[in-house]
Amino acid sequence: MFWTRSDGAGTPQPLTQSGNLQFPASFSPDGKQLVFSEMTSGAGAEIRTVPMESGSDQLRAGEPRMFLRTSTVNTFAAFSPDGRWLAYADAPAGTYEVYVRAFPDNGTQVQVSNAGGTMPSWSGNGHELFYRTEDNRIMVAKWAVKGHVFVADKPRVWSEKQLANTGVTTNLDLAPDGKRFVVLMPAEDPAPGESQNHVTLMWNFFDEIRRRVAAQGK
Repeated sequence: MFWTRSDGAGTPQPLTQSGNLQFPASFSPDGKQLVFSEMTSGAGAEIRTVPMESGSDQLRAGEPRMFLRTSTVNTFAAFSPDGRWLAYADAPAGTYEVYVRAFPDNGTQVQVSNAGGTMPSWSGNGHELFYRTEDNRIMVAKWAVKGHVFVADKPRVWSEKQLANTGVTTNLDLAPDGKRFVVLMPAEDPAPGESQNHVTLMWNFFDEIRRRVAAQGK
């Protein structure tokens, strides 16, 4: 994993070193922990956390720690606004569902979704957890903490609008106020999707550039 300044200054710098693929997911609210997924040998991955330090315009990572072994790489792990909980998606039975565990983990897992779900997002108000269904609709569940136990209400449909199908690639992001999403929507075009989505492959690209530059110089 690498990090870089958001203002574009400087160049990307290495953050962690690993022989396995790593997928950064979410920072804790205080910025001192980063949660990410790392592929392991065989199927699945591990959700890991790594302590972060910043200073003198530098970001440094400490020693990663294993949080949870999962059956899938695409966990979309996300810290709650208070940093006490971690939401993630897993598919131990073959279907993605959204779960919540305490952070640090105490071994208790709570399932939030009830008919498939992935890509959890916490509302900034601290009372709602959103996620996306397999058919690309947004769901929301109210939640609370009773004693030291995470309790989630039955999820409901937040919007009937169906998002563009991007598979396991993220197609939505929640605004900090928890009232709006930025989403990818299907193109409003009568043409079939196969004709809307295509890739153009150009051979000998730099030869073509040189030819055009030479033509302009004449």
